[in-house]
Amino acid sequence: MRDVTYPPIIVTAKAAFRLLGQRFRLSGTEHVPREGGVLLVYNHVSYLDFIYGGLAANPSGRLVRFMAKREIFDHAVGGPVMRSMHHIEVDRGEGIASFHAAVEHLRRGEAVGIFPEATISRAMELKEFKTGAVRIAAEAGVPVVPVILWGTQRMMTKDHPRDFSRGKTIAITVGEPMHPTGDNPVGDTARLHAQMSQMLRDTVAAYPADEQPPGSWWVPASMGGSAPTLEEAARLDAEEKRERARRRAEKRAKKTRR
Repeated sequence: MRDVTYPPIIVTAKAAFRLLGQRFRLSGTEHVPREGGVLLVYNHVSYLDFIYGGLAANPSGRLVRFMAKREIFDHAVGGPVMRSMHHIEVDRGEGIASFHAAVEHLRRGEAVGIFPEATISRAMELKEFKTGAVRIAAEAGVPVVPVILWGTQRMMTKDHPRDFSRGKTIAITVGEPMHPTGDNPVGDTARLHAQMSQMLRDTVAAYPADEQPPGSWWVPASMGGSAPTLEEAARLDAEEKRERARRRAEKRAKKTRR
């Protein structure tokens, strides 16, 4: 694929990281192959994850084509930028199209990024995974490489004010690849979830203690933080979904009255 906008955007992003005085802890990046199709699977704790997630493949010289929701592509500015970077539009109502688009990218030798939780985890732990990631990889015949992002939620996530103050550490942990065959997507997804759960615990444990005091809101309750539990987060997610549905219904009703 011809990339005109992606490289300069990376340069700009790295300049912004330096201005913010951010420190990066990257580990396991050697697991990202330097060529050939590969599906990078990420946890999701921040609205900025797709910006920082590409750094996992940067040492291997790869550009990651992220699967992102349709609303981003519908934006007047964001849409053209996303398309110029060859990211993959995901319409949750028509998932088969994005499935095939991802498989096509992978078969062409691209690195594709996916968030199997679909939405940000308020609990800061892994939510339930959809099986789409392992099914896509199996269909394309490529490895799955798990990636944990940590620290991005401190800047911009759900239910908390934005904080772009200087000096934050961003941790990116890349795990060993797995090779799903498609014979047991549910089992493969469970194994991927277990692997990434352990990676998350290890990443949180290794994070600088002076930046992550006990009770921090961005740390899972099960790891000594004050983030909502998975059960509490599920309740909040359900409330958010109902509120969005209510607003959509009001919007449709206003259009009808006109």
